Amino acid sequence: MTGSERQGSGGGTGRSEGFGEELLGALLDQGHELPPHLLGPLVAQQVDRLGSRETSVFLQDYGQVWLVPLPGDGLTAGDPQPIDGSDAGRAFQVARRLEVPQADGVRVYSPLLDGGDQVGVLAVTLDGIDDDDRRLLRRIAALVADMLVTKHGYTDLFFQVRRREPVSVAAEIQWSLLPPLAMSTPRVMLAGMLEPAYDVAGDSFDYALNGDVLHVAMVDAMGHGLDAATMATVAIGAYRHARRISVGLSEIYAFMDRAIAGQFGPDHFVTAQMMRLDTMTGRVQWVNAGHPAPLLIRGHRVVRRLRGPTTLPVGFGGHEPRINELTLAPGDRIMCFTDGLIEEHDAGGEEFGEEQLIGWVDRIERTAYEIRAVARSLSHTLKRARGGSTMDDATLLLIEWRGAD
Repeated sequence: MTGSERQGSGGGTGRSEGFGEELLGALLDQGHELPPHLLGPLVAQQVDRLGSRETSVFLQDYGQVWLVPLPGDGLTAGDPQPIDGSDAGRAFQVARRLEVPQADGVRVYSPLLDGGDQVGVLAVTLDGIDDDDRRLLRRIAALVADMLVTKHGYTDLFFQVRRREPVSVAAEIQWSLLPPLAMSTPRVMLAGMLEPAYDVAGDSFDYALNGDVLHVAMVDAMGHGLDAATMATVAIGAYRHARRISVGLSEIYAFMDRAIAGQFGPDHFVTAQMMRLDTMTGRVQWVNAGHPAPLLIRGHRVVRRLRGPTTLPVGFGGHEPRINELTLAPGDRIMCFTDGLIEEHDAGGEEFGEEQLIGWVDRIERTAYEIRAVARSLSHTLKRARGGSTMDDATLLLIEWRGAD
């Protein structure tokens, strides 16, 4: 049945509901107070009204290796799909709808995007597809993504689906602390990755887009396990508090420094990097408290390390930091990373180092993927290049300024 053949119950013109509005309205009205475990069956029920079959909702796992089917009545479960090498994975990586002809119709994969964050993929099979179907599926996918993110806050169901390995207590703390791993607006995009996904402890990052200014912080707490996770939690909490009372970067450093020193004493520290990007002008300012220098990527290659004055890690009571400053060109990307990315030893026993890191960044950037796919591909490629294991947390964060217009 094509979209032109469908009629809403109201018919006619004016304010009566058409088919699409009625379908989306049913999802919104019924899903609003629906228990999380019934969201999947509701999606299947409503999407079936398009004449679809074999409806699946795939969620990405925490390691960003698999797309795992959400269980529920009316949903086709099946096997997890690899993000690399499957049709669902292709739609996920390029963040665009994918239509795959089949003997009995067409399999349609629609990315589930919430503000740029990649939640997963909605897959349905139709006898045929027209522009009405495409429009409705795009809007259904957007609404389902929003509902999944909202309900994720008060259920363990989606966490359990996405978990493919045992998760350490420290990693549980860190994942509950993190904002979405990706964010996209017309002026700025951001994407981050953490390894090892199921055992991360001391690494974390945070960001907020307040008006025209993007605020970003990355931290790496000393040590491993719960001690490191606890320190990272205090550091991020102090950062958020300072950011929300609108103090400058120097004052943010001081807030974080006092919080770590007061809670843990003089033998504990957290390396940190705090940034502010004016999304109207491309002017970026940052304070580096013991972190590796960020990389500036222009034209899909690293053009410089953003070296500048540094201060002591937070907790050590460093002097008031000098603020570094740079004006970006549209399309520029900044890559921040923790030392676990470069201090791991490769298969030959040599320290991985910044030169190897830059070489891999240049190779992967030349594929010209959008920023979410680059962050994921880079993190996984670097892990393989380091021998497939990560003894320390290894985190990267990519920020792209797209220009003011």
